[in-house]
Amino acid sequence: MKLTVFGASGGTGSQVVTQALDAGHEVLAVVRNPARLRMSHPNLTVMTADVLQPAEIGEAVAGRDAVISALGQSRRRAERKAAAHPTLCADSARSITEAMRATGSRRLVIVSASGPYTDGDGPVLRYVIKPIVGRLLKDAWADFVAMEEVVRASGLDWTVLRPPALTDKPLTGRYRTRRDANARGLQVSRADVAHLALAAAGDPDTYRAAISLAGP
Repeated sequence: MKLTVFGASGGTGSQVVTQALDAGHEVLAVVRNPARLRMSHPNLTVMTADVLQPAEIGEAVAGRDAVISALGQSRRRAERKAAAHPTLCADSARSITEAMRATGSRRLVIVSASGPYTDGDGPVLRYVIKPIVGRLLKDAWADFVAMEEVVRASGLDWTVLRPPALTDKPLTGRYRTRRDANARGLQVSRADVAHLALAAAGDPDTYRAAISLAGP
């Protein structure tokens, strides 16, 4: 497939790029600072652009089989309530979907979070853990909710992925998934999120669904 990856220099995005290249896909990685993406490959093209400017990214999404966005807030910044752009996820989703509609691109896979949602959660997680964590990550969770609203209203063939807390553990491919409700589990590796993003990119059965996942 011909894939475009936003957030390609981040923890999850770099996993998407690496795994996509290993699988033989052609990857266009859109970054703001190319120095942060420390990889090269014959099938990799790096494009410098501001994701918040639809006119700058139209070329990046045109004619692609799928667009994958792994943009997200820094947890450390969110906890300190000092995010440089507290609505980054929603604003970038708005820009990406606008550019995709303008160029006729259809397939979007976007990484969100399971934190703001409670369907499928056990009572301890729903009534004890999430209320505490939610106070610390209030702005970041609100941004994910707003992002999903933008995506759902886009009219595109979208899939939202909702992982819990992310780790840097290696790829297992043995994560649990659940459609439109949270999978039981508190963590999952970025590598496994990337694995699911790539699997979903070519799977029409995941269109217009929110898919949660959790590690083994």
